[in-house]
Amino acid sequence: MPRRLLVYLFTAWASVMFGIMALTLPAAADPVFPRGLRIGLEPAGDLRLSTRFPGFEDSERNVAVIMLDLPATAFHELENAAFSDTQRDLQEVKRESFPFGSGIGFLISGTAQKNGSTVHRWSLLAQAIGSAVQNLTMLINVEVPDSALSVYSEAAIRKMLASATFRPAPVQEQLSLLPFKLGDLAGFEVKQVLPTGSVVLADQAADNSGPQPFMIVSIERGGPAAADRATFARDLLSTAPVRDLTLQSGEAMRISGLPGYEIRAQGKDPTGESVTVVQWLRFSPGAFLRVIGVSPTNKWDESFGRFRTLRDGVATQ
Repeated sequence: MPRRLLVYLFTAWASVMFGIMALTLPAAADPVFPRGLRIGLEPAGDLRLSTRFPGFEDSERNVAVIMLDLPATAFHELENAAFSDTQRDLQEVKRESFPFGSGIGFLISGTAQKNGSTVHRWSLLAQAIGSAVQNLTMLINVEVPDSALSVYSEAAIRKMLASATFRPAPVQEQLSLLPFKLGDLAGFEVKQVLPTGSVVLADQAADNSGPQPFMIVSIERGGPAAADRATFARDLLSTAPVRDLTLQSGEAMRISGLPGYEIRAQGKDPTGESVTVVQWLRFSPGAFLRVIGVSPTNKWDESFGRFRTLRDGVATQ
């Protein structure tokens, strides 16, 4: 099974701490959106927003509703897994088309054994198509122990899943979940906060008449030994969203008082236009900040100063 799929599925069923603050639920019959997600629903029974994972839980009855807001590219991989014959832990499997508030998806249901008891599972997989919400794959996993079926019957779960709905990206909520804060945006605006903990920013003044400058900011775990930073930075640059990269320069430097490394390069955007790229890495114990700036080469002189201003305003939490 591909590693990326394992990550998705593990995340969906694991009980991991996301540090999401509990929110007050609105009146019944209103969709509730976990903080930062584009997906909401009307929770059944005594479900409340979880402080441990994105979704809802009834901790007394061990009921969990785990919601994943994934990129559109995740859909086909998850769809293939849902219709494969490798789900050996799921019994009495049923697969069906399932309409819900914002479209139609696939519902996979069945039972499994967990700690010697029977649990009932439902997974709703769907993709946002033809709506104001773009680049979204939804995966909602529900787990109900046999002992909780009197409150969370199949009918109640299906009604809850049918209420699932989408909303445009809640940018400020998503930004609050990132392990860093942005200061001076230097004329850029947030376009997308990715599940990986990265944020994509684009030129606020873009008129869509041609390629525009954009930036990607992320914090990643680990990092190289001091002697290996140059090689590490070059290898990392190869993952930038630019093709035909040619390195122009690379040098160690201090960035906001911490050791860093800068690389500049030339390349091509998806349309074949010439772009200039800068990548900054700022190292700290156990992690590093990565800032990428990409600009049409003919706009490089005006873009570079703005890239640097935004970089210097990133504060780690």
